[in-house]
Amino acid sequence: MLMIINKSDSLVVSLRSILYSLLGLVLLFQFSSCGEKDPTYKATPYTLEIPSRFPTKLNIPSSNPLTVEGIALGRFLFYDGRLSGRTNPDSMMSCGTCHLQEKSFECGIDHPKFTGGKPFGITGIKTPHVMLPLINLVWNESGYLWSGQVSEQGNDPNKRNIEDLVYMGVIAPHEMNADTNRVKAMIQSINGYPELFEKAFGSRTVTFDGIAKAIAQFVRTLVSSNSRFDQYLRGEIQLSTQELNGYVLFMTEDGADCFHCHGGDGNPLFTTNLFYNNGKDTEFTDSRDRFSVTGDASDIGAYKATTLRNIELTGPYMHDGRFNTLEEVIDFYSEGVQWSPYVHPLMHHVSDGGIHLLPSEKADLIAFIKTLRDESFLTNPAYSKPENFPDGSSQ
Repeated sequence: MLMIINKSDSLVVSLRSILYSLLGLVLLFQFSSCGEKDPTYKATPYTLEIPSRFPTKLNIPSSNPLTVEGIALGRFLFYDGRLSGRTNPDSMMSCGTCHLQEKSFECGIDHPKFTGGKPFGITGIKTPHVMLPLINLVWNESGYLWSGQVSEQGNDPNKRNIEDLVYMGVIAPHEMNADTNRVKAMIQSINGYPELFEKAFGSRTVTFDGIAKAIAQFVRTLVSSNSRFDQYLRGEIQLSTQELNGYVLFMTEDGADCFHCHGGDGNPLFTTNLFYNNGKDTEFTDSRDRFSVTGDASDIGAYKATTLRNIELTGPYMHDGRFNTLEEVIDFYSEGVQWSPYVHPLMHHVSDGGIHLLPSEKADLIAFIKTLRDESFLTNPAYSKPENFPDGSSQ
């Protein structure tokens, strides 16, 4: 049978073909977009409460604002041993393996696995330095780690902020020694995590960027501001005579002269977050001091002044863990300081070998330092390991 198609029929056929083609493209786009972030998705903003006297400037990147969902996801990931990309109990490792809440998110000198507070990774390789506690890091803008090599001011775009610390911890041979692709696949395969990623970032697809961002969000909420000293400043309690004597020593140059590097009531962080050569050595062979970052000779042998909050729990002390107790640290500053061309100018008593405290003054100073212990921080359930992970398992 002969079919005759006039011009109007031809036009209809052509329009229909175009419509089918467009429909196909729309469906193809929809299928190819499955798992990708919904651009209209908005997680619930989380407002970090800033304690009285604390700085108002926070180190929260605009690319990773705090959200209720992101923090919740980050807490799970922080403690999940499968973050190492492994399920064998002997090869599982998380941030929480080393960073213990009861030790101010450090491992502590009495850690059951890391003898003397000297941590090592899955491979058995020891970390280059002892740990620094994860406490009040949302106010740190001068760089992370003992040398400050992870910094917004640094030259390496992959070493900028807490998010990059997460990446480094996962891949470092002296930590998790993992592959990020394996980690992504592992977390993606665990029931409950895709849903949490969708709530936090608008997509069920697990990305390492999302892993790092979520953990960084959680870490930024780890705020300590309720020590006995804080309570004293708020007029809630009274310190003992010995503790107050120690405070005077702490805050005066003719006393213990601690406040220049570690702050005081005017600096509630109890650190400047800056770097100092404090006279521990006369020879300098460590390739990871502040000088390795800046190339400035005045930074030879310099390391971060760590916070003194909860300091009684975070031994061993100094970057190499050479001192086991606070008493040893005080003895060093009293009688053991050594001169070198690189000693920081704030070490005012270096020519005398230290500040030469009396035994009673040492006891007073330690008594004050112990008022910086924050029990509510050490036991806050919002910071603790979850009883169960998203798939219902416990570790």
